[in-house]
Amino acid sequence: MAEAHQAVGFQFTVRPDGVDLRLSQEVIKNIYLSGVTAWKKRAIQFKNGVLAGVYPASPSSWLIVVIAMMSSLYIRIDPSLGMIDAIKDNLPRRDCMSVQTRAVLSAILFATGLWLFLIYLLRYTLKALLSYHGWIFESHGKMSTSTKVWLYLDSVRPLLDSDQYDQMEILANDFKDSKAAQLQRYLMLKSWWATNYVSDWWEEYIYLRGRSPIMVNSNFYIMDLLYVTPTHRQAARAGNVVHAMLKYRRKLERGEHAPLRALGTVPMCSSQMERMFNTTRIPGIETDIVQHLTDRKHLVVYHKGRFFQVWLYTGGRHLLPSELETQFQRILNDTSEPQPGELKLAALTAGNRVPWARARIKYFGQGVNRVSLDAIESAAFFLTLDDEPQGYDPAKTDSLDSYAKSLLHGNCYDRWFDKSFTLISYPNGKMGINAEHSWADAPIVGHMWEYVLATDCFQLGYTEEGHCKGDVNKGLPHPTRLQWQIQKECQGVIETSYRSAKQIADDVDFHAYLFSDFGKGLIKKCRTSPDAFIQLALQLAQFRDQGVFCLTYESSMTRMFRDGRTETVRSCTSEAVAFVRAMEDTSATNTQRLGLFRKAADTHQNMYRLAMTGSGIDRHLFCLYIVLSEPWKLSTSQTPQQQLNLVDITKFPKYVGAGGGFGPVADDGYGVSYIIVGENLITFHISCKFSSADTDSCRFSQNIQKAMLDIQGLFKAENDKKMVELGTHVQLENGKKHI
Repeated sequence: MAEAHQAVGFQFTVRPDGVDLRLSQEVIKNIYLSGVTAWKKRAIQFKNGVLAGVYPASPSSWLIVVIAMMSSLYIRIDPSLGMIDAIKDNLPRRDCMSVQTRAVLSAILFATGLWLFLIYLLRYTLKALLSYHGWIFESHGKMSTSTKVWLYLDSVRPLLDSDQYDQMEILANDFKDSKAAQLQRYLMLKSWWATNYVSDWWEEYIYLRGRSPIMVNSNFYIMDLLYVTPTHRQAARAGNVVHAMLKYRRKLERGEHAPLRALGTVPMCSSQMERMFNTTRIPGIETDIVQHLTDRKHLVVYHKGRFFQVWLYTGGRHLLPSELETQFQRILNDTSEPQPGELKLAALTAGNRVPWARARIKYFGQGVNRVSLDAIESAAFFLTLDDEPQGYDPAKTDSLDSYAKSLLHGNCYDRWFDKSFTLISYPNGKMGINAEHSWADAPIVGHMWEYVLATDCFQLGYTEEGHCKGDVNKGLPHPTRLQWQIQKECQGVIETSYRSAKQIADDVDFHAYLFSDFGKGLIKKCRTSPDAFIQLALQLAQFRDQGVFCLTYESSMTRMFRDGRTETVRSCTSEAVAFVRAMEDTSATNTQRLGLFRKAADTHQNMYRLAMTGSGIDRHLFCLYIVLSEPWKLSTSQTPQQQLNLVDITKFPKYVGAGGGFGPVADDGYGVSYIIVGENLITFHISCKFSSADTDSCRFSQNIQKAMLDIQGLFKAENDKKMVELGTHVQLENGKKHI
């Protein structure tokens, strides 16, 4: 085979007069270039380490301080107040130095110490300034445990009757008066030595210790561009997107991504980005672990039940998009059959965690199975070349539903759900991502995806025929099939995991739709937060759908703190309940409803700001080991758009994404992800379970749409009323002038 010959770095022949050794010049050249690339990377990392180590100063500022100190000595001024002389008198081996040398060395040492002191002073000053959150809202004091317990009680008050609330109040006060103080001291102790007192426990106890399947229950998805497909060639689109991801990873490794800023002001922590690539969740009997490696140079591709290893570098550089297209097309053209047990192997990552952990130890601990599994788990990421086209089709009302379910769970065996993310490529050129949740939250993956789509469409581009730009290099070694020896017993475990996962996937009732009646632009004209507007519409829709109120979860980011992740905003407030009841009360006037809406929206906004600035209650109570018995029947999240502003959507309105979504949290509840796209579009991704007789994703979407329009109608009625009053006033004024 041609690729086998190309893989040979040297040949030798044994002769009577000795050994004839022949080296491949091409291989030697590639080895040399790879070494040069590796040393360049180390040099860049060292440079970034130095720059980060002296931030907010710079290495050149040290020279300025030294020159200033030397100049002051030259004009016989001692700004050190005698410290330079003290250093000069205590220098080791000072007898071997001249007086001038000792003076210069002492001045340099003092200047260096002064420079380091100023760096730390600036750092702590900057930290103190960035810790101020009054720019978000009026300054609020630190909350005591008693206050947070009271807020917890206030959040559950709308959900309980009088007897239930009285019992909950007794339990809460008993906790506050008994265990809370001691647990709070332990938590304070942890906060002194941990960078973040929540995040490590959150990752372990909420994600890694869960033994149920992560497919649907934990993993989330992100869709491609909504209206645009840059090329309909599957291999070409995958080539451009993978190359753009490699460019993003290189910028990430070099520390070249600018930090995101909350409302454009305060930089947010970027630590979650560190594990975006080269990361896999490893199953365990009691708990999983997140394995993060460095400098991975290959990815693994799944196609029609076969696993292929594709190298991402040649000659010390990334493969070009055209070269990646060639490699992916070779996989698409491969007609070989899957090995026994290979077709549904990835179903192990979709089923329960304990059987997967045991199978990994028993059947994948040695031999070719271990080598192949290591190739998957150590890959930069995982790519699936799917067989069935997906994407948004205006002519098909369920096209987004099918697309969402494909990204969320696929066939239950064609995504490696343990990888940090699986990139999914469809035969019509559409793409998407399924992401594992423990290592990061959706905005982190969304940040990368925005960069990739912008780079794909506006930098890399395609030829007129839809191929990747650049010369075709057919001399690359072919992708390598991973080899497996899967025993019958192991095949039985795989089949059991598959059946378990398929039962979950078949139970997912999903509906995604585009709300285009109005968007952020009109909501802002009503002087209302778009997020508060949508959350109150969801409360109204939930009540109309179920006839009762429920505990509602909305995710808020806390990345203004080091290693921060999320906090809960409890959207079902007493004010929201009052507004919803007024909307359903035929005797209430529009003025009364609008007043209650504004009050509920203000309350929601204040709660969101409290959560962002570290004054939420749920993560604190979680760390105090309070286990809440109420399920989150309505779990909501807003996926941010335009984090990077690489594409001007006013000029290119078609280049917008549809966002992403997740599965339902409660068996009888809804999961709702919404994305505010530009000024005039909001997309909703709604999930629930077919097995629940009380839920229906299409019905709930209709309730959301009606609730949005009903709330907008309140503002329209108020505006019409003002216009009528203004017209009457003008008529009266004109009448007076006429008289």
